[in-house]
Amino acid sequence: MVKSNITKSLEKLEFTNLKVFPQIVHSVFTRRGGVSNHPFDSLNVSFSTGDEEICVAENRNRIANVLDRNSQSVFLDQVHGDDIVVLEDNKVEIPFLKADGIITDVKGKLLFIQIADCQSVMMFDPENNVIANVHAGWRGSVKNIVGKCVDIMGKSFGTNPEYIVAGISPSLGPCCAEFVNYKKELPESVWKYKEKDSFNFDFWELSFYQLLQKGVKATNIENMNICTKCFSKTFFSYRKEKLTGRFACAIGLV
Repeated sequence: MVKSNITKSLEKLEFTNLKVFPQIVHSVFTRRGGVSNHPFDSLNVSFSTGDEEICVAENRNRIANVLDRNSQSVFLDQVHGDDIVVLEDNKVEIPFLKADGIITDVKGKLLFIQIADCQSVMMFDPENNVIANVHAGWRGSVKNIVGKCVDIMGKSFGTNPEYIVAGISPSLGPCCAEFVNYKKELPESVWKYKEKDSFNFDFWELSFYQLLQKGVKATNIENMNICTKCFSKTFFSYRKEKLTGRFACAIGLV
């Protein structure tokens, strides 16, 4: 059941490079300030973890109210692939979006990604008022879902990558992204991102260079440089806890 007395408020982080644009709202929320009980304590936004649905619904509602209570929340059915949805008014059935990335130029939509070690990569094209949010786990990163998103923004909305402003959320850092069987799990093209004398990989650097390769300026990319496993008391981490919740990363046009 939903707790009736909540003593802690929601905690959220913002990218400094995205915060300057008044036409958008965005936030990376921590795991604190919600109503879910252990092991989903407390701001879990995923219905697929085993948490009580009434708690998840309340958590999602709280976040939406903090960002923009007049906007519609859009959550994806994330499957660790590289499919990306282009959201146009009245052309997509929002409850049935099975994908790992979403792009829109429609005002009043909050684009959510749910994570617990994977990356949320947010993008904004201020020239055309286009936003995107991508779920980049290691499988999606290997498929270059980040670069694919830049391509689709250009094809669908005429986005020039040079104007894209991007942010990489808290996620599994090179300190903890261990792949002991990397030669079987990861293609050789990714091996150069392996940390020296370890089995750890820097997927932050991979996303950074995937953006660069598509023409996004280095000065327009911000990485929060926060490892979710190291800071599992603040963010959900599947690698640390296994049975746990998912925290929310959202961006919207207002």
